[in-house]
Amino acid sequence: MIKNAHIHFNDLGTPFANDFSDIYFSNGDGLAESHCVFYEKNNIDARLQNHDQPHFVIAETGFGTGLNFLNTWQRFTDYLARQQVQNQLDKDVKRLHFISFEKYPLQIDDLSQALKVWPSLSSFSDQLIKRYPINLAGCHRLEFEKGRVILDLYFGDALESINAMSFSQTGIVDAWYLDGFAPSKNPDMWQQSLFESMANISRANATLSTFTAAGFVRRGLIEAGFNTTKTNGFGQKRDMLIGQFEHVKNTQSAPAYFNQDSSTLKNVAVIGGGIASSCILYSLAKRGIASQLFCQDEQPAMGASHNVQGAIYPHLQAKNSPHSELFAHSFLYAKRLYSELLTNGFSFDHDWCGVLQHAVKQPLADKHQNLAQKQLWPTQLMRNVTAEQGDEIAGVTTGYSGVFFEQGGWVNPPQLVNAMLNAANSLTPFKSTFNCDIKQLKKTEDGWFLLTNTEQLGPFSDVIICAGEHSDAFEQTKALPIVGVRGQVSHVQASEQSNKLKTVLCHKGYFTPAYLEHHCMGATFEKNTKSRQVTAHDNQLNQEQLLNFYKQSEFATTLGNITSAKAAVRCTFIDHLPMAGQWCEQSDYTQAFANLRLGKRYQYEPLKKPQQGLHIFTGFGARALCSAPLSAEHLISCLNNEPRPLSERVSQAIHPARFIVRDLIRNKI
Repeated sequence: MIKNAHIHFNDLGTPFANDFSDIYFSNGDGLAESHCVFYEKNNIDARLQNHDQPHFVIAETGFGTGLNFLNTWQRFTDYLARQQVQNQLDKDVKRLHFISFEKYPLQIDDLSQALKVWPSLSSFSDQLIKRYPINLAGCHRLEFEKGRVILDLYFGDALESINAMSFSQTGIVDAWYLDGFAPSKNPDMWQQSLFESMANISRANATLSTFTAAGFVRRGLIEAGFNTTKTNGFGQKRDMLIGQFEHVKNTQSAPAYFNQDSSTLKNVAVIGGGIASSCILYSLAKRGIASQLFCQDEQPAMGASHNVQGAIYPHLQAKNSPHSELFAHSFLYAKRLYSELLTNGFSFDHDWCGVLQHAVKQPLADKHQNLAQKQLWPTQLMRNVTAEQGDEIAGVTTGYSGVFFEQGGWVNPPQLVNAMLNAANSLTPFKSTFNCDIKQLKKTEDGWFLLTNTEQLGPFSDVIICAGEHSDAFEQTKALPIVGVRGQVSHVQASEQSNKLKTVLCHKGYFTPAYLEHHCMGATFEKNTKSRQVTAHDNQLNQEQLLNFYKQSEFATTLGNITSAKAAVRCTFIDHLPMAGQWCEQSDYTQAFANLRLGKRYQYEPLKKPQQGLHIFTGFGARALCSAPLSAEHLISCLNNEPRPLSERVSQAIHPARFIVRDLIRNKI
């Protein structure tokens, strides 16, 4: 569990860290110091011009009050305004990406009070405070100005966070703000291992600056590969250090078989029409990348995303597994994204009423007790409740204890998909083609072509398949090990008693608060079928399941008739995780990584990548509303050679090659 910083404010209103006996910024002019030591000494303004990428990446070793980030954001905004006046926007950096690490984050009230000292930054600090995350370890991707400014805020030790990151051979960081409490106050951070890890993720000619001039820091940075010298400090401080990284180390976080290649995203074809494809299109649009949507249905969200009410909450385990890490951070990111859509005028019916997961059987009660004992997850994310507390939250009597996800709730998925598509189109207009059944994919020297029965569409630099259970319909992807699970949700008339329900209930299935005078009740679970036929039998199963758990509750026994239902096939994989990345040919992998059969993790052959430019984004099952937005960001960040929001272990857990690699290691193929 991440612990908050213990601070107080001195007579000048400056925050003081009790555990480190040091101030967060200068008692004099901390903003001017931040600007001089970090922004100016890294020569950021000049380097934003004619940069080799449309995004510029700054990394910082101590977030603190966020002053360095806020100053950089303000200066970047001023820079863009000057470039617009000079009509130079097409030539220079368009997006700022700021990475920061914080082991002991401030509580939000302390952060708010600390930043009141800088009224000139209030338009920026107000937005930061609005998005400031809860105490969950790992990377929180916070987006501002419709994705033009991104803050990847890591809660946890800087060294451990860097070592957990997913990054490419070419590095990701253009400039370092080596900040944090003074070396004498915080010796655990200022270590050679940190400097080496900084070098691992630095790009060629990355710069650094730091307020300290300590000899061991300078020597350590030089040893790590930074050509470091002293320069004039700020104010009464005589010296500080600046440096430049000379030679990229060509290290990467992943072994070769789990590499995530970048791609020149020029014109991207997205196949699908649900929440997954809308998330991909939105991530592309934020970056100004041209795309086109192809959907076999007559309108969006007619497949697994077609339900009237979809519950949103994270699927957490009593251990910090890749699965739990993915869903915890995905949920928080999705909630921020959906709230931002609403703020920007893209509406969809929803209610952040919370989700109450009932312990309807003893194994669930044991699981919930285990979750409480482990104390892995912040209470703002989930908390255990007694039967009495749960009934008070729900507004109805059930008699069950459980786990409450107070930030969860429900949304109308078709409306959300349309809101996402409209938001994406407002950022970078794209063409949508419906009633378009793509039969074949063809790769040529000119790029990828999509073939229907009557026409050839393209070329495209890349194709991203987000087609759910239909993602294996192409010759290239027929080996995709999809596990289709049919589910039917019933819509039952609300009663006077059921109208009192105030939160989503989860048992073996789920039951939503009343919406349009009905509740959503479900869902059935049937493998090995692709039928979408609604059946009376499944409606009966849904009602019997609800009464099996809630026969003692008036809200369940007084319901009206089932007036309609929806059935769809959820696309899943055997490990219950999605798939996001470039398509991997098994024959290519078995040749390149044959040594895995012998237990050797070396002497590999290079991959031939016959399907380069073809990507898979599917397998979200019933949890796409929670996990698709952040997974889409991760995939597009990988392809666009940007910092990635998911850790390396999560990146590997959702990699399209994971089943091939597993079978090679087990000598099954």
